[in-house]
Amino acid sequence: MRQKGRKMSIRATQPKDIAALQGVLDATELFPSEMLPEMISGFLSDAESTDIWLTCEQNGKAVGFCYAVPEELAEGAWNMLAIAIDPCEQGCGCGGALVAHLEEALKTRGQRILIADTSGTDEFAQTRAFYRKNGYVEEARIRDFWAAGDDKVVFWKALS
Repeated sequence: MRQKGRKMSIRATQPKDIAALQGVLDATELFPSEMLPEMISGFLSDAESTDIWLTCEQNGKAVGFCYAVPEELAEGAWNMLAIAIDPCEQGCGCGGALVAHLEEALKTRGQRILIADTSGTDEFAQTRAFYRKNGYVEEARIRDFWAAGDDKVVFWKALS
């Protein structure tokens, strides 16, 4: 539960955040944390990168992130490929703040839609509820996409 006096901020991810965000990945098991440095390297080293990496910071510590990229061959469409919050901070508003910040950044750039893919398994019920709570609708379901019995669920939101 969020305690009084805690200060949350959302900002572009910085190199100093990598170790803490790897800890978030280890705690959430979203994907192997050793993948993070390579995934984010282009964003951190290329000023022309179109990727967006945002970090949620609580009292000076990185406790969550989201990552989005433009969809190739689509005009104004973006995909939020990852969002993760330290389990100790879940339910405190970090996830919603990250998504709202991302949406605002995309609106400022004149983008049209944001999608997010997740799993259809019971283990991801909370994730699907999070997207619905933040105004996303289930737009598509691809049966057995991730593995047998594990559907890909695509959530969609207009940015205008």
